[in-house]
Amino acid sequence: MGTWDMPAWAGCALAALAVSAGTIDLKLGKVPNWITYPAMAIGLVGHWITGGTGLDGEQLGLVGSLAGLAVGFLPMLFCWLSFGAPGGGDVKLTGAIGALGGWRFVLSAMLYGFIAGAVMALVVMVRRRLVRRTLRRVWRTLVLLVIPGARPVEAVGQDSPTIPFAVALCLGTAGAAVEVLLRSWLAHVP
Repeated sequence: MGTWDMPAWAGCALAALAVSAGTIDLKLGKVPNWITYPAMAIGLVGHWITGGTGLDGEQLGLVGSLAGLAVGFLPMLFCWLSFGAPGGGDVKLTGAIGALGGWRFVLSAMLYGFIAGAVMALVVMVRRRLVRRTLRRVWRTLVLLVIPGARPVEAVGQDSPTIPFAVALCLGTAGAAVEVLLRSWLAHVP
């Protein structure tokens, strides 16, 4: 099994995670722990059972699952602690995606998820006529980031509209899954 192949059980778990997290985020505006923590555990234990430690490079294994958890969780945690966005449930969701899919998968899922989130945010800004105000806030934040000792303004204010970022992450997960399938198919095409 190559580094981009995924066991069927992990693909099914990822699909269930994405659908349930996206649906609940649309309804409740958050992703609860009872979805993310079990998904992390399933990813870690499942990859450990099916791939051992994973140090032989044949399967993801426990080490690869832990790497995916860290690569998904830590950058999002930094953003949450620094800027207050995305939400804590989104941070844990990304960690769960990494635990199930591995570090390469979660990087692709995050990239596609950020693209989907940007499109969703743009639609919200245009529909609510907030483009100019949002661009001013982004510009101020970027300027303050380069000034030593300055503290950037909060990325999400009390009056700022939000998007269901778990939905964007779920779309990103779907995009990453399509990428895995295409890579697998291309690897077997003569």
